[in-house]
Parts: sequence; structure tokens; C-alpha cells
Amino acid sequence: MLPGSTAAYLERHRPEENMRRYYRLHVTPTLFGGFALVREWGRIGKGGQRMEEWHGTLEQACGELERLAGRKRRKGYCDA
Repeated sequence: MLPGSTAAYLERHRPEENMRRYYRLHVTPTLFGGFALVREWGRIGKGGQRMEEWHGTLEQACGELERLAGRKRRKGYCDA
């Protein structure tokens, strides 16, 4: 993922544990002039969970996206 990316989609597969998970991140503008980092996660093929974090600037939101994506990659998630 390039620096300043506004989206990431990661998956983690562990067949021996019957694990198939996804983690999706994307940045979107809000109606109030800021930016929201939307995080979605769950089991592939099932409904998951969703959370939004609001940031004042695009740079802040993208920085948080990069930080969270890096943490997930260290836990074994891969870009899909």
C-alpha cells in the first residue's frame, strides 16, 4: 500500500483453525468538513462489525489507516 492510501483490504486464512477473516479500512469525507476512517471486520462470507473514527484532516485519517493496517499485517493479515 502506498503512503497516503485511502483504503486497505486484508485477509487472514488459517485452515487448520477454520479461520477466514477480513479487515477493511477506508477513509471517506464527512458532512462536517472532516474525514472518517471506517473500519470493518469479521468472518469472510458473514456479516461483520463496523466502526468509524472521525479525524480533522485527510493526513490524520490516512496516518491512522496506515498504523492500523501495519498492526494487522504484523498479526498475520495479508493484502488481498
